[in-house]
Amino acid sequence: MARLLASRTDAELISLGDLVKNEGLHLGMDRRRDTLIADLERLSQRVREMIDGKPGNAVVEGHYAAEVVSPSGVRLVFVLRRDPSELKSVLTCRGYGKEKVRENSAAEILDVCLYDAVKRCGVGRVCEIDATGRKAEDVAEEILLVLEGKRECRVGVVDWLGRLEAKGELDRYLREF
Repeated sequence: MARLLASRTDAELISLGDLVKNEGLHLGMDRRRDTLIADLERLSQRVREMIDGKPGNAVVEGHYAAEVVSPSGVRLVFVLRRDPSELKSVLTCRGYGKEKVRENSAAEILDVCLYDAVKRCGVGRVCEIDATGRKAEDVAEEILLVLEGKRECRVGVVDWLGRLEAKGELDRYLREF
């Protein structure tokens, strides 16, 4: 989705996960989660180098973008949300380990990325989008409508805790965590 958005807005795509892996911007490996531990300080510096003084816009993609991009340089933050069941399935199909899938599902249910983005950039610059069951092209189109001022930027779009509770599934999810 980020690639589509960058190409449709003629912006540079900065994938934080790729930078961490390809440029060695990590502190080592978290064996329990089977993932690299991002060096947020070095990653933030690298992103600044890629953005500062360059014309045009950038699409910065990654769940810790709010931690490494200076709020002063942010126009809008788009937090893509996905139903926890669908998220679990997608991450499992991508080959993520059990602990990583569990942790990401818990973070989604508890609005961690949304909270971090709002805390860092303010509610007025954060747009929450439910991407559940949607194609990347459709999500990119919704983002473009927000960027063009044709759709409202807002938070409070999803409430996974409330939905899981209403469906009687919250206890099952909480036992997994």
